[in-house]
Amino acid sequence: MNLATRMRTHGPLLLLQVVAAAGLAYDAKIHFHLAPAYDQIKSSTVSQGDLFRIEAWLAIAAALLVLVVRTPIAAFLAASVAGGGLVPLLVYRYYDFGSLGPLPAMYEPAWYPDKTHTAIAQAIAAVAAAVLLLALVLRSRRNTTTSPIPRDGGSEALS
Repeated sequence: MNLATRMRTHGPLLLLQVVAAAGLAYDAKIHFHLAPAYDQIKSSTVSQGDLFRIEAWLAIAAALLVLVVRTPIAAFLAASVAGGGLVPLLVYRYYDFGSLGPLPAMYEPAWYPDKTHTAIAQAIAAVAAAVLLLALVLRSRRNTTTSPIPRDGGSEALS
């Protein structure tokens, strides 16, 4: 397989991997940056700063995984981490649940640049990882389906 063919078949997947990883890396950077400011918001077991650090480490792990391993499970994990960070960000922006179990009250009804940028990065990473997941699943199904026509062109020797 020459380089042009390889880029045509693997290029879009590589692009999706890089976009998902970049979004997750930016997400991690912002969460590490903001974590100390949120250490004072805490329940009896965990602070919001601790949750930010957990999100950041998960984002780093998912970014590395999706870059290194091109499998549906890696894409699923990347989409889950990105979406799993975006959903609470949006929910706690618009709804005040107070403390939920061991989680501190995290209602924050404001948008500011770091919050907006990380929401955008998480959304882009989630979409890129979800599209990558879909492409990998469809590719594996296409490669494993049985065809009534033999792959060797149907030229079987008659004896």
